[in-house]
Amino acid sequence: MHPPPPAAGVAMDFGQNSLFGYMEDLQELTIIERPVRRSLKTPEEIERLTVDEDLSDIDRAVYLLSAGQDIQGTSVIANLPFLMRQNPTETLRRVLPKVREVLHVASVEMQLTAAVSFLTILQEESMSVHTCAHSFLQVILLHLEHRDTGVSNAWLETLLSAIELLPKETLRHEILNPLVSKAQLSQTVQSRLVSCKILGKLTNKFDAHSIKREILPLVKSLCQDVEYEVRSCMCRQLENIAQGIGTELTKSVVLPELIELSGDESGSVRLAAFETLVNMLDMFDTDDRSQTILPLVKSFCEKSFKADESILISLSFHLGKLCHGLYGIFTPDQHLRFLEFYKKLCTLGLQQENGHNENQIPSQIAEQEKKYTSVRKNCAYNFPAMIVFVDPKNFHMELYSTFFCLCHDPEVPVRYTIAICFYEVSKLLNSGVYLIHKELITLLQDESLEVLDALINHLPEILELMSIGGESSVQENKLSSLPDLIPALTAAEQRAAASLKWRTHEKLLQKYACLPHIISSDQIYYRFLQRMFTIMMTNNVLPVQRAAARTLCIFLRYNRKQEQRHEVIQKLIEQLGQGKSYWNRLRFLDTCEFIIEIFSKSFFCKYFFLPVIELTHDPVANVRMKLCYLLPKVKSALKIPADMHLLQQLEMCVRKLLCQEKDKDVLAIVKKTVLELDRMEMSMDVFQKKNYEKDLLDQEKEREELMFLEMEQLEKEKHQNDGRPSDKSFEKKRRDSRTPMQSLPKNIPISVPGPSSSTPSTSKEIKKSKLIRSQSFNNQAFHAKYGNLDKCASKSSTLAHTPSVSGLMRTAMLSLTDDSFRTRNTSSIPASFPPNPVLPSTSRGTGNTADPKSSGSKDAQPRKATLKSRKSNP
Repeated sequence: MHPPPPAAGVAMDFGQNSLFGYMEDLQELTIIERPVRRSLKTPEEIERLTVDEDLSDIDRAVYLLSAGQDIQGTSVIANLPFLMRQNPTETLRRVLPKVREVLHVASVEMQLTAAVSFLTILQEESMSVHTCAHSFLQVILLHLEHRDTGVSNAWLETLLSAIELLPKETLRHEILNPLVSKAQLSQTVQSRLVSCKILGKLTNKFDAHSIKREILPLVKSLCQDVEYEVRSCMCRQLENIAQGIGTELTKSVVLPELIELSGDESGSVRLAAFETLVNMLDMFDTDDRSQTILPLVKSFCEKSFKADESILISLSFHLGKLCHGLYGIFTPDQHLRFLEFYKKLCTLGLQQENGHNENQIPSQIAEQEKKYTSVRKNCAYNFPAMIVFVDPKNFHMELYSTFFCLCHDPEVPVRYTIAICFYEVSKLLNSGVYLIHKELITLLQDESLEVLDALINHLPEILELMSIGGESSVQENKLSSLPDLIPALTAAEQRAAASLKWRTHEKLLQKYACLPHIISSDQIYYRFLQRMFTIMMTNNVLPVQRAAARTLCIFLRYNRKQEQRHEVIQKLIEQLGQGKSYWNRLRFLDTCEFIIEIFSKSFFCKYFFLPVIELTHDPVANVRMKLCYLLPKVKSALKIPADMHLLQQLEMCVRKLLCQEKDKDVLAIVKKTVLELDRMEMSMDVFQKKNYEKDLLDQEKEREELMFLEMEQLEKEKHQNDGRPSDKSFEKKRRDSRTPMQSLPKNIPISVPGPSSSTPSTSKEIKKSKLIRSQSFNNQAFHAKYGNLDKCASKSSTLAHTPSVSGLMRTAMLSLTDDSFRTRNTSSIPASFPPNPVLPSTSRGTGNTADPKSSGSKDAQPRKATLKSRKSNP
């Protein structure tokens, strides 16, 4: 019916006749399909599916179970718990008998639904024990041997869960007594398998004497069953039985059965016996372990390579637990044998001649390779336990080559598992962690992002361990001996960015926030910081952009060079806050939110307050809307009375939004924000009892910002005086300066000097000389470069000259601006920044240098007036 495709080189005809031809074909298709749709529901079927709306829930359930279709009956059974809660008497009297009738011929779906509904009713315990046993338990027991294995297992799971809820006497009469006949050899294999699982569950409900008298004879009988499936099933229940009968009976009854089953002719039975022995190691004393269990385990390991690969999979998975449980009873020779056995498993399938047997077909080869991969994966999972087994001091000699093989394994699941264990391995090696530096680089450069994702979960902790561990405790940073770390980290980020797995990329960027404590500030600035800018401006995934913004703020927080800090601030303001794309301006607001969280209040007010409130005039409603959500945090960064002029500017901007905003959505948010701003309590320059912890944290941030500035001054002095930046005293100060950075998130000092006394304990002359050097350095090195940012600072004075403000408000603003700036300069300047910066300063009146780029702007004249009024005040 479809038109044939056009021939090559012939243009398709889109004329009127061709289009009508297509329409006729579509109409023919519609005519053909229409009777099919109508035949899905005939009037008779609709009549049969229709139920009287006036019927009660009970009547409707009875009707649907009697005359409805399977899907309707299944719906009634699924709704059975609700009917029991609503009307239990009528449900038991009228609905449950119908359910019993239906279940005899019910479909698999209805049987599975009934098993779940019955379990829900039993767990709610809304009926008496007699009712439960008479009405529901009998139905469950009746369907345990259903011909469908899935249905039988579902009813068995319901019964095993119900055993926990039923009293002892009910279990004895309704379940245990009939179980004696069900466990006989004359019964079906399925019946005996069910009996094994029920016996394992019943031991938790009876005392040791009852178990010995009533249950253990059945257990022994089933352990000697002629069918290997029954012996294996009963063997796996011996652990539960041992917990119920105690240690003495376990040694005299259970252990002999396990020993016999461990030599069974069936491999699945031997495997079940081995796994049960491993799980029960804690129940045996040293003599039993050394004389009985150890020889069994040794024999099992020796025969495992000749058996099926599935046994090797189980053995490799339990090997760590086995070595831990038998630790201390190995002779040196046995210890070496088990270690060599583990090493052999770690390379299983990698060292075969020509890969495989020539007689194997491809499907068998693929299946065998899959099993070998599972064995090596389990070995990687148990690697931390094996380090404990050989002692971390012997890691390099005994296990390093094995660790190397696992990290370079050709299969991704193996490398993924060893990447998950990498942090545990690092902790166990402690000072010897430097031995696995190269393997960390290998996993960071792994071609699979799954491996990278597993490794970066604990990447900060791993890098911290490597930065403090190594052969020499004198070296400040052990990662300086690992030149490949930074290229590996950058390559990992680029690989994650190029993939579609943005969650891995986001997580990696979040983990990079630890780098200031690991590598130098210059390395971060030149290798990572610009990359964060690029991600913020070009990446299309919002969580990734926000992660990059937060990490960039942390990089800026711990940057040691004022020039670099100023350059980053300028880029944030010019490329994001004043960017052409509204998306960049939204990310600027995200960044400011992180800055308020990470930096001190004075830092935000100094550099970012004015660029933020300028966005109240943004032409895009989404930007103004996001700004409104940020305004409460902006206000919380102000301190009274020092920042009173900034508070007035904030209130003026909010007032303009209320009066001039035309977007209804933004206006609604502005109104909510105004109410929230009115309810906020302002922070004071003096500590308040209710905000003591927050003020203390902010003061600690200011103290650290001062420390970074002083470290920079000391470094310059070292370069100028003797040209030896690696002097030991200077290195000691750098090491001391790292301590508060690392301890800040974990602990805040109880007593911290206030803002007025936050300078170091030096003489006034030294302090003055440092500040003079800082001012000179700023004016000479950064004046021309950051002149543009003076425009932002100048706008804090020009806001007072806007036409919408009354004359009284203008006078007050000029006075407050002048007085507040002068007061802030003389008394409450945070010591973390120099008193005379060229960057925009909103809480300090500092910049008197003319900006040539702003000479022709409309703000030039008001700015000069304001500066002039400042100069006139001594």
